Amino acid sequence: MRLTNKVALITGASRGIGKATALKFAKEGSKVIVCDLDDAVADTVAEIRLQGGQAIGFKVDVTKSDSIEAMVNSALATFGQIDILVNNAGVVADAQLKRMTDDQFDRVIDVNLKGTYNCTKAVVDAMLDRKSGVVLNASSIVGIYGNFGQTNYAASKFGVIGMAKTWARELGRHGIRVNAVCPGFIETSIIKSMPEKVVRGMEERVPLGRLGRPEEIANTFAFLASDEASYINGAVIEVSGGMTL
Repeated sequence: MRLTNKVALITGASRGIGKATALKFAKEGSKVIVCDLDDAVADTVAEIRLQGGQAIGFKVDVTKSDSIEAMVNSALATFGQIDILVNNAGVVADAQLKRMTDDQFDRVIDVNLKGTYNCTKAVVDAMLDRKSGVVLNASSIVGIYGNFGQTNYAASKFGVIGMAKTWARELGRHGIRVNAVCPGFIETSIIKSMPEKVVRGMEERVPLGRLGRPEEIANTFAFLASDEASYINGAVIEVSGGMTL
């Protein structure tokens, strides 16, 4: 198992890519700190424990730095260390620029961008003390190429790439690696709510002819978190089935 004796904090881990990542990390031997905004955190923790893993859960808003610090302190008291942070929590609030409200813009930036900053700031001292750690930022192909009606989302996902590259420079000399992962179209609850015609159109844009699965993004996170990726730092890895070719 690639993550034995590691402790991972995963935000947005109650469903979708975050949940798949929490389950994958547990299977790879990691102790998992499950963080999300809703009560489904308990479901992810229960699944991990059912498969024989170790996990604790916290209902936390990543825009609230005080609650994040309290979670990190509690997790450190339980597990003694935090080796991996997966900044996966994110929201969307789509609208064309001329119709986007300030509230829509601010909400997406606060969760996706400021939340990533808040969580990384909260764990970095623990990683620096051990001179070891991995931070993985969930970006998106939208953060590289932009997308119609997603000014706020594109800005936030471009921003977390910039953070990853900056932190890779700052923290690499201290044994901490930082990378960003850019998923394409992934089968999540958001996709399931879309009309079938729209989903078919998305599939047609992917050379592999299908949407990605949350587990395929989780596998990428697990690899990057492991020692197998020990010389990967400051990378931006697109996992999209080739849809941007």
